[in-house]
Amino acid sequence: MAVSPSSTDELLVEQRDRVVVLTLNRPERLNAISREMLGELSAKLVEANKDPDTRCVVLTGSGRGFCAGLDLIDVNEGGIGSRGETKGANRPRQLFDLRDAPINVMWNIDTPVICAVNGAAAGYGMDITLLADIRVASENAKMAAVTAKRNVVPESGGTWLLPRLIGWAKAAELYYRGRTIDAQEALDIGLVNTVVPSEECLPTALAWAEEIADNAPMAVQTTKRMMRMGLEESYDTAVDHLMVHLSGLFASEDFEEGVKAFLEKRKPNFTGR
Repeated sequence: MAVSPSSTDELLVEQRDRVVVLTLNRPERLNAISREMLGELSAKLVEANKDPDTRCVVLTGSGRGFCAGLDLIDVNEGGIGSRGETKGANRPRQLFDLRDAPINVMWNIDTPVICAVNGAAAGYGMDITLLADIRVASENAKMAAVTAKRNVVPESGGTWLLPRLIGWAKAAELYYRGRTIDAQEALDIGLVNTVVPSEECLPTALAWAEEIADNAPMAVQTTKRMMRMGLEESYDTAVDHLMVHLSGLFASEDFEEGVKAFLEKRKPNFTGR
């Protein structure tokens, strides 16, 4: 199986063996997210998560930017008019439903996601990087926590994610001051995993993705799920859940393969069964 091509040129899909590369492709807009991109990004993430042959997702941007955030021009077409009146005011009110939004899909899928941050990430774009499991940054990358300069908030999970990643005080500094930090500072505060030369950003992310793909997929995905759930669980509850999952892993073919490979001093060939 493989993840199917995107229905829009604004999101490129490339299957590289067991790794899917998703590329935001609006370089003329610094990959600002359009409505069409939102739907396709969610759909391809869900598809990759369901594909048993896909073991890691790499997300990056085309051109010199990673993602400039939501396309405000596109959003405003269905938003607030110049005098403050709501456009399409005769439409029925609807509650927010974010279940299929990329931010929730990225949080809930068990397939690991590596973000190759090739350039500036701002607003929604920065939140997307925070939702990735691993961030490989180009030396040209920047993280722009500038929502307070636009009279908006990090609505896509940033206020929940950033303090957990770098601590309350540093997150407060970035958000309250509306700071933009370069790749080296992002590395220094633990916001990215590594910084590499620009031309090595995607290759490094792919190399890491292949290392992940070599490991037992059930173990990797269960580890991700337990890490995610552990943020809201007590220690005792987390350990209990881990033991439940462990019994299932012990009964799998991949566990037998892992033991055999260890005894035979060879690289294991995991099938996900």
